[in-house]
Amino acid sequence: GILLLIYAVVYFESAQRKVPVHYAKRQFGSGMMPGQSIHMPFKLNMAGVIPPIFASSIILFPSTLLGWFGSNSTSSVLHKVAAMLQHGQPLYIVLFATTIIFFCYFYTALVFSPKEMAENLKKSGAFVPGIRPGEQTSRYLEKVVLRLTLFGALYITIICLIPEILTTAWNVTINFGGTSLLILVVVTMDFRTQINSYIMSSQYEDLMSRPDMKSLSRK
Repeated sequence: GILLLIYAVVYFESAQRKVPVHYAKRQFGSGMMPGQSIHMPFKLNMAGVIPPIFASSIILFPSTLLGWFGSNSTSSVLHKVAAMLQHGQPLYIVLFATTIIFFCYFYTALVFSPKEMAENLKKSGAFVPGIRPGEQTSRYLEKVVLRLTLFGALYITIICLIPEILTTAWNVTINFGGTSLLILVVVTMDFRTQINSYIMSSQYEDLMSRPDMKSLSRK
């Protein structure tokens, strides 16, 4: 079961929506640079592990208040709320899922600006096939990202709630939660990506430092 969850996280974290982008022909010096086509990748989970971390912190806030004020009679309401927000409780599951989805949209809106990206594409002479540059491109990119965010938020919510549901409904003992699993896999994949980038840059530097490549670059 754990291996299946890990495989699911790796699969969805690697999922991308590739938006085709075409560059028009441009004048370059005395010649003409031909147009080219590339793909702009958009990750399914653009928010990363931020949403479940923020959601857990907010839900644990009543318990934190109890630790500050103690267990006297004035904190009886906090005791009731904290009891309802324990792991596996229905209120905890509903609030956890809701806050994860909210922070997925909130964080994605912070880090991604479709209007700015559309302007950059327009300035560089690029366009999405079938979409007019400028405002229409901005709306199209926003639509793509909102749709991806919906599926990404549902994916993160399911992964984080599976251990809670298994523990509550079937009394299955799981030593770590979905948030911990998500953090572990995402950090590992990011670390692997950084290592691959470092290896490729090192190979490129070694290639350019060869004597034959130096003489070719001088020509």
